[in-house]
Amino acid sequence: MSGTTDLTMLQAVNEALHLEMARDDRVVVLGQDVARNGGVFRATEGLFEKFGEDRVVDTPLSEGVIVGAAVGLAMSGLVPVAEIQFLGFSYQAMHQVAGQVARLRYRSQGRFEPAITIRSPFGGGVRTPELHSDSLEGQLANVPGLKVVMPATASDAKGLLSSSIRDPDPVLFLEPLRGYRGIRGDVPDGEHLVPLGEARMARRGDDLVIIAWSYLVEMACRVSDALADEGLSVAVLDLRCLAPLDLAAIAAAVDHCGRVVVVEEASQTGGFAGEVVATVVEECFWSLEAPVVRVSGLDVPYPVGMVEDAFVPDEARITAAVRRTLETA
Repeated sequence: MSGTTDLTMLQAVNEALHLEMARDDRVVVLGQDVARNGGVFRATEGLFEKFGEDRVVDTPLSEGVIVGAAVGLAMSGLVPVAEIQFLGFSYQAMHQVAGQVARLRYRSQGRFEPAITIRSPFGGGVRTPELHSDSLEGQLANVPGLKVVMPATASDAKGLLSSSIRDPDPVLFLEPLRGYRGIRGDVPDGEHLVPLGEARMARRGDDLVIIAWSYLVEMACRVSDALADEGLSVAVLDLRCLAPLDLAAIAAAVDHCGRVVVVEEASQTGGFAGEVVATVVEECFWSLEAPVVRVSGLDVPYPVGMVEDAFVPDEARITAAVRRTLETA
């Protein structure tokens, strides 16, 4: 029987990459500084030394080239895992992501299998320069043909990444910067797979459910734990994947609680929280006991580090939204 090891989310990502490359010699890793340097955060550390320069490749600083190369590699029968060093830079590759990666199976009538995984860190709380913390998951989830995966625990980081690499369709695997070393936990040793498209109840509760993804699941759980000391029962639903979206899990949580707060880091207008709210209204309208509330980033460009705490949702804003929703008759 295999055991578990206490790992950070970053270590869990690294372990998944090592295991998948050892399991399948078609898996190749490419991106800026992923080989000799082991990645800017060391997520790919040790891969170059273990698997060699033919399977772990440093690319030019060109996101379009990185993703475009992944398309060619997939068409030739390989299983590329491409890294975009920060998600905000994916704008430079959007013509490849939306115009090529997402459409490859459809355009080729199934001739080519786009088994492409694109990894990229994102998110606030670490005082990054411009374009390093932007949360673009809502924009990417709007591209048909892509799967969007957003782990919130170290165990899920390993299990979901392995499942993403093995998936025959293209997957965007988005990793929270704050979670790299700020989230850790018991991670199953050896092979560990978490199915794509299945949400997770991070906290059980009866009075209200917070729906979140990525690092904000961690913050929502802290809010839930703090409010439990006041006798309030707040559930937390971790979506894990935005596409495919677990509609059944959302409906079950909302039907049970009747009150909902949706939390995201992205700017509010056009953010994925709006999609979740629409889903709740369509699927669970008669179960709602109060209007659904969103807690999002602000509708401004991501700010400089000195003031980013005013932009990124925090525990105080989430708590205030929960209290306001619970007080609504």
